[in-house]
Parts: sequence; C-alpha cells; structure tokens
Amino acid sequence: MEERQQGSRISGFYKLHIEDRLNELNQRVELSVEEFAALRGSPGLRLDQAEHMIENVVGTYALPLGIALNFQVNGQDVLVPMVIEEPSVVAGASFMAKLVRAGGGFSASATPPEMIAQMQILDVADPPSARLAILEARQELLAEALEIDPVLKKLGGGPRDLEVRIIEASPIGPFLVVHLIFDVRDAMGANALNTAAERLAPRLAELSKGRVHLRILSNLADRRVARARCTVPLDELAFEDFSAQEVRDGIIAAWAFAAADPYRAATHNKGIMNGVDAVVIATGNDWRAVEAGAHAYAARNGRYTSLSAWGKDDQGNLVGSLEMPMAVGIVGGATRVHPAARANLKLMGVESAARLAEVIVSVGLAQNLAALRALATEGIQRGHMGLHARQVAIAAGAQGEQIERLAEQLVNEKVIRIDRAQEILKSWQR
Repeated sequence: MEERQQGSRISGFYKLHIEDRLNELNQRVELSVEEFAALRGSPGLRLDQAEHMIENVVGTYALPLGIALNFQVNGQDVLVPMVIEEPSVVAGASFMAKLVRAGGGFSASATPPEMIAQMQILDVADPPSARLAILEARQELLAEALEIDPVLKKLGGGPRDLEVRIIEASPIGPFLVVHLIFDVRDAMGANALNTAAERLAPRLAELSKGRVHLRILSNLADRRVARARCTVPLDELAFEDFSAQEVRDGIIAAWAFAAADPYRAATHNKGIMNGVDAVVIATGNDWRAVEAGAHAYAARNGRYTSLSAWGKDDQGNLVGSLEMPMAVGIVGGATRVHPAARANLKLMGVESAARLAEVIVSVGLAQNLAALRALATEGIQRGHMGLHARQVAIAAGAQGEQIERLAEQLVNEKVIRIDRAQEILKSWQR
C-alpha cells in the first residue's frame, strides 16, 4: 500500500494543475470517489439536495474553493479549505501561516460550547419580584430543559445555567429577559436553543405573571469564544527593501490605528473575517451568525474596536492574538447535508466543534497579519493586482492563453480597468 503523505506544507502547490492539486490532497487525506467529486464541484450540491435546504430553489451557485497551506495549530498540521471570491486571501493566509510556522505555529483554544437562548417577558407588573420568582425556580427550569434533547443529554450537553435581567431603558418600558445557558456540544446549536426557549415559555409566563414574547438564540456567543496567538520571529519579517524592524513596527502601528478608530477597525475586522468566513462557509456553517457575533463582540465595551492585538516580545519578535465568538459545529445543518462541506471537514481532520473553532480563529489571525503586513509596507493593491487583472481580463472577454497575457499587460501598465482590457483585446484582433 502506498504510504500517505503528511503535513500542510506542499511546495509549489499553486503552480500545479487543478487535477494535480486534488491528487496532492488525496495523498494526504483518503477521499472517497464522492468526496473527491464534491471538491471538484461535480456533482457537488445536487438540485434535489438544495430543494430540501431552502425554499423556491431554482439552481445552485458556485464559489471558488481553495486550500490554505502551511497551517500548524496546537502542534498539528491542518489543510484548510476556504470558499471565497476575493483574490489574495488564500495566498495571504498561507504565506503568513508559513511565517508563523517558523515561530512554532498557532496556539489556539476554545471555551466550552455554551450558547444563550433568550426569552423576552412583557407585561410584568413587578419586574423585581418576577425576577426572583424565576430564579427561585431555576433548578426546576433547568431540569425541564435537560429533557428536551435526549441526544445532547447523552453526549453530556444540555442546560448549564439560568440568568434573569431587567431591561429598564426601553422604548416600551421595563421588561424581563431570561437567558438559558445551553451546552450544545459539537453542534452550532440554533435548533436546540430555540426548542428549549419554546419549551420553557409557558412556565416562565406563570412564574412572572407576564407574557413571553420573543424566544430565540443570541448570536452574541460571548460564552463560546475561540482564541489564537502566534509569534513571528523577527528575522522572518524582512523582505525586499523593508527591514524586519520596519515591517514589525509598521504592523503594530497599523493595528494601533484600528484599536483607536472605529472607521479603521471596521475594515481591519473585515480582513479578519475574510479568513474566518471563508472556512465557515467551506464547512457548511452559518457565516452570518459568526459575523454578527464578531462585530457585536468588537463593540462589547461600548466602542467598536479591533478584534486582534499585535505587539512585540522581549526578544523583539512580532506577537499577535485574536479572540472572538465562534459558534460553529460539525454535526447538523448544512455540515451534514452539503457534500462539499462534509468533504472539507474530512480534509481538515477535525473531530470536534472546538477543534474547528481553533483552526478558524487561527486562519482569521493569519489573514489579519497578511493584510496588516501589506498595508504597512507595499500597499494593499500590489498583492491584489495580479489576480484582479485576471478577473478583469476574463470579464473583458479574454479566453485561454489570452487571459494571462492580457492580465500581465494590465499590471505592467498599472491600469486595471475593463475598458482598457477591451481596448487591448480589440487591438490584438486587428
């Protein structure tokens, strides 16, 4: 039997033909015929499968699937699938993972998978007394919630705590909010949380002598947080005419801008989410929920700021960290329905939602580093230029070998516009 290769370092991967890239992956992870086909996009998600996922289905919509290389998270190599249409993201994350690898790779952790189900109680005559009545029945309510999902109970999940808040400053006057803290194990957890909230609503109405209105999970998953940190050795940072110290200090200064200014922080965090969302989508998870949680978390202290932090250690090396909510799962929903999502999870070798969260937050930190490094040195446009030029060439009508030739000319002219691309194509046809 042929010995299977290991690791996420694949030299010259970007130079290979697509089929050769897939074969390289198959050398590292044994994929079935169906999984191999799903990665190739054929047949991918069938119409009959899509019909059961959403309403009014008329087709499917494809996005590019790339593999980020060089990632080492908690001492283990991992191949990272990323679904994204924006150029430079996969390459940037891969290269930064290579630099971080020289410093020992990413160290990451995830808190227990505890999510929050919210129940809003209106028309409460005496909110303080109602709050105490609910808290006194805490054990009864938790016991009832425990029986809602036998599978989660068997796996060690279920309710963990109950909190009651009084919202005083409201356009409709004071009301109560009950938080059910629920451990959802390896699921994202939306269905379990919403079901639990529905089940507890009648008893909460009795206890509070009010009316339970909204019953739904919160996407500010601040109890389900993933963290990653890394060290980039100083001598790995120098390139071209930029010294290592210049690159390091430029990255730190760029981060400081985002930490201090919400206008910059919004774009800074968007760069983080370029990496995060791409993996979340690739694994069939809810990227809107992760986005909502991330941006709410960035403003949790009353001012929107950077999700990441960058500085230097005693040896002068660049050090970075990222902390954010990460409500992702490996069971249920599209993670088990979408063939490519299943294949991507297998490719990653993740066996728990916590491990998936650790990888995703590491990719977010790598992508943040890529963006800061570019901004602080050569400018963001240079890295985007080549791939963007190819997209413009295709949009202008270039085909086959014309694409690379036209893209090269656009880059050399530093005029990457579709009207100029069309002019060049017409000149070649004369």
